[in-house]
Amino acid sequence: MSLLLLKESEMMSARETVDKLRLRRETSEAEETAAALLHRPRRLRRLDSMRRLVRETRLSAGDLIHPLFVVHGQGIREEIDSMPGTHHWSLDLLPAEAEEVARLGIPGVILFGIPAVKDAIGSENFDDHGIVQEAIRTIKKAVPDLVVITDVCMCQYTDHGHCGIVEDGRVLNDETLEVLARVAVSHAAAGADVVAPSGMMDGQVAAIRSALDAAGFPQVAILSYAAKYASAFYGPFREAAESAPQFGDRQGYQMDPANAREALREVALDIDEGADMVMVKPALAYLDVIRQVREAFDHPLAAFSVSGEYAMVKAAAQRGWIDERRVTLELLTAIKRAGADTILTYFAKDAARWLSE
Repeated sequence: MSLLLLKESEMMSARETVDKLRLRRETSEAEETAAALLHRPRRLRRLDSMRRLVRETRLSAGDLIHPLFVVHGQGIREEIDSMPGTHHWSLDLLPAEAEEVARLGIPGVILFGIPAVKDAIGSENFDDHGIVQEAIRTIKKAVPDLVVITDVCMCQYTDHGHCGIVEDGRVLNDETLEVLARVAVSHAAAGADVVAPSGMMDGQVAAIRSALDAAGFPQVAILSYAAKYASAFYGPFREAAESAPQFGDRQGYQMDPANAREALREVALDIDEGADMVMVKPALAYLDVIRQVREAFDHPLAAFSVSGEYAMVKAAAQRGWIDERRVTLELLTAIKRAGADTILTYFAKDAARWLSE
């Protein structure tokens, strides 16, 4: 009996020894693992306040520009079907909208006008009492400190829908420059702070800079649509601005989406011609181009998050497929992270509200 108890005691002692050895080995492995993990990035993700403390890219309302579509008439605040939440505005309702934009901390707007009548050269485009010229005066009277940027192009003003003078089915470059310069001067005379040529005509920045200076508007800045691509993302805008081409397309003057090095050349040319700021358009599918431009040039860089980008988010959110707030802020943050200083976006007002929460 005593022999049996002795053997059981020895077996228990052996098991305890094995357990101690196993525990020691596991402890040693854990200590070795801990020693090896000196770098633990998760430490800085543990709290929301910690994440904010080390955040590399900060998006704010001050980074945004709000696009406005202005039309003739009275009492018009008409939602655009393909761009929910975006509207056509008549001049009488424009002051309240401009005041709201300013209250939200958004520093500026960009104006797109829909004329009363279209013709071959877009005559209302440079009319002293055209829709955009009157909108500039209206906004500047209501909110003098709000930066007013104007789109300088011809597509929504012409009966053919192209961005320049057309002859025998061809868009004429040099002949168009005189018209664009005349448009820019009329916008400056109405009180615009910045003119933004978007037609992708060669030499447009130089022509506009020369005309502005000659007319006594050296203080008016130029935001050049330097790298504007022939994109399929513009569809909803063309409905909103009634600017779809009536024949052909715009691939003969807007950039090939496959090209990035060409964008650097276009930006360099516009800077040499006197652009104060440059733009890449669209934004979401061209983040690599934004990054390359940012790394190559020190000029202020804008990116236009275009109507198609906006419409896709809106459509998916309406179906409950995505969280509109989170997706929007993520997209805008990505554009800024890529290198944009300023973002033109139809989400400007919503984003400003969300960022203030």
